[in-house]
Amino acid sequence: MISRMELRDWRRLLLPRAAGRAGYFAFPEETTRGNRLQLLEDGREAYPAMLAAIAAARETVHLETYILRADKAGRLFSDALIERARHGVAVRLIFDAVGSLDLPGSFVQALRNAGVQVLEYHPVAPWRPRWAWGRRDHRKTLVVDGSVAFTGGVNISEVYLPPEQGGSGWRDLHVRVEGPAAYDLDRLFRQVWHSKTGRWFPLVGQPGERHGHSLVHVAANSEFLRRQLIRRALLHSIRRSRRRVVGAVAYFIPDRRVRRALFSAVKRGVRVDLLVPEVSDIPAVAYASQFYYDTLLSHGVRLHAWPGTVLHAKAFAVDRLWASIGSYNITNRSLVSNLEVNLNVLDRGFAGRLEEVITSDIARSREIKLDEWRKRPYSELVLERLFWLLRSWF
Repeated sequence: MISRMELRDWRRLLLPRAAGRAGYFAFPEETTRGNRLQLLEDGREAYPAMLAAIAAARETVHLETYILRADKAGRLFSDALIERARHGVAVRLIFDAVGSLDLPGSFVQALRNAGVQVLEYHPVAPWRPRWAWGRRDHRKTLVVDGSVAFTGGVNISEVYLPPEQGGSGWRDLHVRVEGPAAYDLDRLFRQVWHSKTGRWFPLVGQPGERHGHSLVHVAANSEFLRRQLIRRALLHSIRRSRRRVVGAVAYFIPDRRVRRALFSAVKRGVRVDLLVPEVSDIPAVAYASQFYYDTLLSHGVRLHAWPGTVLHAKAFAVDRLWASIGSYNITNRSLVSNLEVNLNVLDRGFAGRLEEVITSDIARSREIKLDEWRKRPYSELVLERLFWLLRSWF
């Protein structure tokens, strides 16, 4: 019988050497090689790429989103989905009932009438005995033909469009991926679909088809026993950082383990820069987050407030080697309640590009200094304390 230690040694031998040398992956046995990734900024880049992929679909289109609005962006995607469905493509859509609470029934019915299969995740129905208000689908994924996929922080709403296109210019990051990781994302979509409909459908992609050289771990907290998987992967990489950690954190309520990992990195001489929102679409979460600014700054973590528009990105880059991007927020809800997915990537080119983008945003932001922060009004302190007490709800 093979011992656990022997099995671990064999895994190291069979895995790509780059992953073994770097040691940034917490779950190297779950990584796939042969992926090609492209970083996309805001709806300005993400939407055209996603719509082009949908237009090129031949067999399947699987869209999963937390927020779906019946606005300019929503109509762009509904038109694209309807067009493919009418041409015989199997089009499936999952949207979260709470995230898309104001979505008109007529919008959904038009999709269904055109042949789009639609699943509303956990409808708002408090009279039902097994109604799960807290369990939400917070993922944002699109998979086309099982071979091209998108994920990140971008929902389907015109707030992600630039102002010149009638949007609000929210700052966010998304990623396009080709290769085995796209197949893994499609598999996750099918798991959610089956869990709520009881129906399976065949996957059309090729899990071993290679398009590049990036190593990717599709980290999802879809199961109770794996609900901390994304956080464990992030903590693992931070604890192994040697030079720099940069992150864009839209909603940031770090628990003790996250804080300790960041503080330990600073003590080792690692520079830690976090891009945080100056303007938030959820002020209560922003106040709860700001409760930690004093201790973060006191321990040498550098905070930079993104000005003007809402920051919605969720991404980290470590040592220009490892990167994580997806839907996961460093909050209690993302940890224990929501369906989330992140791509954890070992690729010097991609991680370097992500670090450059966040660093560029930091250069345009206002650095928060400890002495200035401590001069904020007493009313701010009261609100921070109040919403910190409610942090488990966020």
